Amino acid sequence: MPVARSLKPDLIESISLLDRRRKEDLSKLSRYDPGSADEIDRPKVWIEGYGCTASMADYEMITGMLKNAGFGIASKEEEGSLNLIVTCSVKDATEHRMVHRIKRFTKSHKPLVVAGCLPKADRSRVEHLNPVASLMGPQSIDMTVEIVRSALSGQRVIALEDSSFEKVNIPRVRINPAVSIVEIASGCMSKCTFCQTKLAKGWLKSYRMGDILRQIRADVAGGCKEVWLTSTDNGCYGKDIGSDLAELLETCSMLEGDFKIRVGMMNPMYLPSMVDRMIELFATSDKIFKFLHIPVQSGSDRILNKMKRGHTAKSFKDIVRAFRERIKEITIATDIIVGYPSETDDDFEETLSLLQETEPDVINSSRYSPRPGTEAARAGREDRADYPSISLVKKRSEKLHRLSRDITKSRNSFWKGWTGEIIIDEIGGTVVQGRNFAYKPVVVLNRDRLSLGSKIFVRIEDFSNYSLKGVAIS
Repeated sequence: MPVARSLKPDLIESISLLDRRRKEDLSKLSRYDPGSADEIDRPKVWIEGYGCTASMADYEMITGMLKNAGFGIASKEEEGSLNLIVTCSVKDATEHRMVHRIKRFTKSHKPLVVAGCLPKADRSRVEHLNPVASLMGPQSIDMTVEIVRSALSGQRVIALEDSSFEKVNIPRVRINPAVSIVEIASGCMSKCTFCQTKLAKGWLKSYRMGDILRQIRADVAGGCKEVWLTSTDNGCYGKDIGSDLAELLETCSMLEGDFKIRVGMMNPMYLPSMVDRMIELFATSDKIFKFLHIPVQSGSDRILNKMKRGHTAKSFKDIVRAFRERIKEITIATDIIVGYPSETDDDFEETLSLLQETEPDVINSSRYSPRPGTEAARAGREDRADYPSISLVKKRSEKLHRLSRDITKSRNSFWKGWTGEIIIDEIGGTVVQGRNFAYKPVVVLNRDRLSLGSKIFVRIEDFSNYSLKGVAIS
């Protein structure tokens, strides 16, 4: 039976976990020939993924590497000989869900691999829940196959140190056949006091442009109609290799093929230096969705300074204004944190005023929760009086949600009567949804005979604060 290769002592630990069921699984693995047509003895892995787009890309690559190595991918949890969960730890509520899933998997008494941000950012929490689970960090997924093999053989593997592995041109099983998720970098350059993702993913490491282009070409040739460029922070892409996001987008836009690029989250602090080039690209390229995700987090410069965000409320407003002056239909998405330590009523009112002035199409809001290991969490332990009360934060959140619904519904109302082309990128149950050139979600009301990746013309008949509602027209 294969075992984990020799690694530095601080990268790997082994604990014997063999019981009868695991010995049976191991026996099956040793008999399985990936070239054989007989799949009865193929060991299957149940995989779950949570979190951001980059986490979903990890899920796709982990699945692809296991499938390439001869493992079966279970379609139901009970089919798996081993459970693997790709975790997220960005928010307290998200971590609670991860904890629930890890507890459930632990009760199954099957080998468990906990991957993603949570074991890297808070290893002790995971080991408290399951002291014998194998752990794999977001920058060590190149070890997926040997970790799974070792776990099935009863050996625990700890792989939390970053490798030199680049997450491009890796075998993958796509969650959505119409969507290519391309990671362009790992880590970031920011020092946000509230963010645990930086603890998990570390400093910026941009991937080579040629490798990124190679993956996009292959995915488009494979039928993908949307290419999602993702990383911890797209805004700082290339700053470690003498390039930037604008140069990458310009090069990607010149690729042949029928596809559109969705640019993922970028922090506002990096946009001013390339805003003119970015606006020109967004305005002139038919390969780029007119969609911009720039999380402002607060409208108060005092709070932004405490968060170490690196931008001001004015710089966010200037960016939004500049893009909208050139591309009036552009979809602007942003994120808001409510109840950051020391946030006053005046700070919160400044946030509401900023949103009223800029009118983002999408407003993702969340209540502040201290994440272990972050600067804000350490400061909070020293002075709990700095925290707004739970009841006050709840009232602020409710007020923000009401304003957000009004703004997003108003922005969507502008599209009523619009006629144009959309890409169908979601089909599930009774819902068929596509995206127009501004990445607006369009629910298709007459949904017969539509397939993922197909393009149709629609007329927008109605809208909500979440989506547009259209009918297919000939």
